[in-house]
Parts: sequence; structure tokens; C-alpha cells
Amino acid sequence: MPRGRYSFHDTHDHTPLGEEHFHCATGPSGWRYTARTTSPDGRDTGSVDLTTDALGRPVRLELHAGGWQVRGAALDGVTWVRTDPTGEHAREGNVPAHAFTGASPAFLVATARLLRLEPGAPATRVRLVALTSPVLAPRTLDQSWALVDRTAHATDNDPLMVEEYQVSDVQTGERHTVHLAGDVVLAAPGIELEDLDTPPSAFG
Repeated sequence: MPRGRYSFHDTHDHTPLGEEHFHCATGPSGWRYTARTTSPDGRDTGSVDLTTDALGRPVRLELHAGGWQVRGAALDGVTWVRTDPTGEHAREGNVPAHAFTGASPAFLVATARLLRLEPGAPATRVRLVALTSPVLAPRTLDQSWALVDRTAHATDNDPLMVEEYQVSDVQTGERHTVHLAGDVVLAAPGIELEDLDTPPSAFG
């Protein structure tokens, strides 16, 4: 069960944006990731709780940030309810998308697991609902994912398989690289893995 800490920074000027303290675990029925987010000065700013099934589909999502909460799942596409603490402004949404995305590294792992790409295969297009800080407002977007390389790195125990993905925003053409090892993000734009107390878990 990997447990660790990611840091976030602005991709333009490297201003620190906070941290995410996480733990995650694989199982026969899927994968679960839970985390709490903090500001650069250490204040709690929210939480992430994502569970996917064995095929990588989001069966339960709960996000908290900026006084807002979102609960969602894969249902007739993806369905969610976004609400404030009083419940006065609760709104339900549904779109024909594959999964959710957002600031948390959990969504990169979940999308890669959902797509199950092979090195050298053509890029795959995926429709996602983005829920980003500070208010978790939903936005539908299309991305293109390609698995560029899968490399074994020697460790003191078993080899560590590192996957390099090229991810593109279909609308803007903006392209970036994501490196994953099992259920841990090693590097991605604006994301750094700062601490990891156990090796990443491998998906079956």
C-alpha cells in the first residue's frame, strides 16, 4: 500500500501551490486512492477519495475543495452532484464521458488504467470531466493518450516498470509527458513525487 506525498507548483514560474498526502491500494476488485491536500503554508485545503473497478472505471469519487463537494461515479457516462456545505446550491450533472480528471495525480493513474495502452499503439482519445480547484466546477474535455515507452528499472527487489505517456489536449493541441510506475506518478507537469514509503503497487 504505497503512501507518500506529492508537491504541486505552477508550470510557468514554479510557484509552490501546495501538497497532497496520499495512500493507495490495489485489490481484486479495483483500486482506491485517498488523500488530503494542503496549502503551501500547511493548511488543509481539501481531500480526494477515488475508487475504480478492475477495468479502471470510477465507481466512487468524492472531492472536497474551496468549500465545495463533488460526488460522482460512472453511470450513463459519468454522473455527479456538486454542492456547497449547506446543500442550497446542489446541482447534478451527467455527460457521455469515460471518467473524471482533476488536479490530483490519482486521475492520471486512473485514466492510464482505464485505457490499458500498449507501447507503439496509436493514440487513444478519451472524454473526461475535469473537476479542478478552487471550486470544483465541472468542464468536459477531450484528451489523446499514447504510451510511448515501457522500461524496466533495476531495484533492490523486483524491476520497476516505468511507463512514459504522451498526453495531448485535443482542443488546444497542448502536449505534455507523464511518467507512471504502477499506481504512482513519478513525474508530470506541475507535479513532483516528494516522498514514497513503499514501492508502487503493480496492477494485475
